[in-house]
Amino acid sequence: MKKENVLDIITSLRARRDALGYAHEKLKQDSDSYNKIIIVISLGAGIMESIKMRLNLNAAGWSLAPILLNSGIAGLSALMKFQNYPVRMEAITQASSVLNNCLQKARNHIKDEEIDPELMSDYNASLLACECAVYPSERKQFMLQAHKNLLLILKKEKEYYTAIDKANRGISFSINSDESIENILDTSEHPLKPTNKIIEMETVKEEEIDNL
Repeated sequence: MKKENVLDIITSLRARRDALGYAHEKLKQDSDSYNKIIIVISLGAGIMESIKMRLNLNAAGWSLAPILLNSGIAGLSALMKFQNYPVRMEAITQASSVLNNCLQKARNHIKDEEIDPELMSDYNASLLACECAVYPSERKQFMLQAHKNLLLILKKEKEYYTAIDKANRGISFSINSDESIENILDTSEHPLKPTNKIIEMETVKEEEIDNL
């Protein structure tokens, strides 16, 4: 999509930066899951070896179980190495750095009526960095999630500034939560942590505002 002004570039960079953040988070979660499983299996193998030595258990099952557990650990370690998590996460981190630098430059030129050629060059480099850091099939998923998140943020910001304007003018207003975040965001890949239900605030009257 052609960018007509600096604001378009800023919006595009914010979405791609958030998408890279989601991608990095997903890789970290997968890597941590493998590490946790390996730790649990290693502890289990160590405990079985200790029990076997203390109780002088020489049955075939007690001799075979540690071998199977250690083989499972070796298999998981090889699978982790095959997935190449550290290199992929580092590539995403470097791409995020490129996007952040370009985003800062774009915000410094927010008042410009035309897009500076140097800024456009940096923007193109940012696009290339983003495209090289994440596989196309995954990029589609994370971009969709980032767009939904930005839309939700913009919506809540608008409600926030509207409430401030009403408060400054002494107009009564109310703040409530009429929709769930889970219904707006796609949380299938990144489930939200359970939180307490948001308590609806009572209507703020003009007299109460004056007493603050």
